[in-house]
Amino acid sequence: MAEITAVLLNFLKAIGKYRWHAIVITWVVALIGWVVVLRLPNQYEASARVYVDTQSILKPLLANMTSVPNLEQQVMFMRRTLISRPNVERLMRMVDLDVKAKDTKEHDKIVDELMQQIKITGTERDDIYTITYTADNAKLGKDVVQSLLTIFVEGSFSGKKQDSEKAVQFIDDQIKTYEEKLAAAENSLKEFKLKNLGMLPGGGSGTGDFGGQLQQAVDQLSQARLELAEAEQARNAIRRQISGDPAKPGTVKVDPALMDPELEARIVAAQKNLDTLRMQYTEQHPDVISTRRLLDQLMAQRAELAKGKKRSLDPGASYSPMLQQLNVSLSQAEAHVASMRARVSEYEARVARLRTQSTTAPEIEAQFAQLNRDYTVNRENYQKLVERRESARLSGDLTSATDMLQFRVIDPPTVPNHPSGPNRLRLFSLVFVGALVAGLAVAFLMSQLRPTFLSQSALREVTGLPVLGSIGMNWTPEQTVKRKRRLVALASSVLLLFGAYGIGMAAILVRPTL
Repeated sequence: MAEITAVLLNFLKAIGKYRWHAIVITWVVALIGWVVVLRLPNQYEASARVYVDTQSILKPLLANMTSVPNLEQQVMFMRRTLISRPNVERLMRMVDLDVKAKDTKEHDKIVDELMQQIKITGTERDDIYTITYTADNAKLGKDVVQSLLTIFVEGSFSGKKQDSEKAVQFIDDQIKTYEEKLAAAENSLKEFKLKNLGMLPGGGSGTGDFGGQLQQAVDQLSQARLELAEAEQARNAIRRQISGDPAKPGTVKVDPALMDPELEARIVAAQKNLDTLRMQYTEQHPDVISTRRLLDQLMAQRAELAKGKKRSLDPGASYSPMLQQLNVSLSQAEAHVASMRARVSEYEARVARLRTQSTTAPEIEAQFAQLNRDYTVNRENYQKLVERRESARLSGDLTSATDMLQFRVIDPPTVPNHPSGPNRLRLFSLVFVGALVAGLAVAFLMSQLRPTFLSQSALREVTGLPVLGSIGMNWTPEQTVKRKRRLVALASSVLLLFGAYGIGMAAILVRPTL
């Protein structure tokens, strides 16, 4: 403890030796600092608070009709990019600060100062944001905050609306492209249908696909052949009834085969079976060969029966009404046989044509399916693009709707009546403290640059020699008076310094706008 006390005493003695230097430095620093503080321009802080309402009833109503924008993310992005160079340059034009810049360098300086002085605070949880700006002019501060509020509100709408317009323009370009593709696909499909009419699946025949048409034609040919065989048998029967070469008037020949209906039934059944087999197999098939052999045997048996003829005992048979009726029936049978042959020929030609076309039908069907697929894809893409365009337009209109994103100004920007800065009381006190510290530091520095021994112990420690004694200062009356005057002057200087500090503080409290 004694050592610390000795060090402090030596420090005070060293400073006391250069006390006038300390007083002068303190006064100079204090006066210069106080003048600077008093001449600092007043600062006026203008602010505005705005509440952003992102909870709209339109969001759940239009969720399935269009893409609802993320309002919270939109407001957050605008808040973080509000103090950007393009927005600050626009702000300068709105408040006429750009006219003060004489060159590009000064313009950039004003922009940088504005970016540092503008503050935006608030939280996304409460959706309340505060815009603050400090300026030397109260009206300028209000104008800047009002302009920032306008940019904040407009920017929250314009960005998304521009995005929607660009999206609509892009979709319109794609729609035009798909319109051309769709028209080309429709023309290709139309020309292909006209070129291959009748060979397409379900091509207007009402019979389904091409295989169905061929099967139906084969069935019709089989039926026609069967009907032709029946017509020929009926005609032949009539011929046998009226055939014969009578030797004398009143006598006619009667075919004994007409008296065997079982043989005729077997011949008709064999003929039908042979026609059916020919539709399914070739002429070299064993079933076709055996059936044809059976039919030949039956026909030969009927021919053998036809050789034997008996005379009719009716002398007027050749001139009877029954014969005339048989001749009429024969004519009708001949006509029916001719029509059935024509039908069979037509069906045979149709079947032959379909079989000839059967090799190209699969390729045509594949080409038709490809054209249909291309046309369907283009049409679906076109319809989807039209729907997306309407959705994008609705989204753009929805973004610009005031009901989706409402801005409610809680505290509008006003012209401040009192300056918010600088804090002259604190700065005045800091200057006073700094002046005192500067004076003491200068005195201590000079004591270190020009050291003296202030005690016997210091001299003994430095020299290492014993100190036998010391001689005290004997002040004369004149020196005593001068010493007292110097002490009074020193005290007066210190008191004046503190008095000047007190007067300055009082003046600042009375008139803070100095």
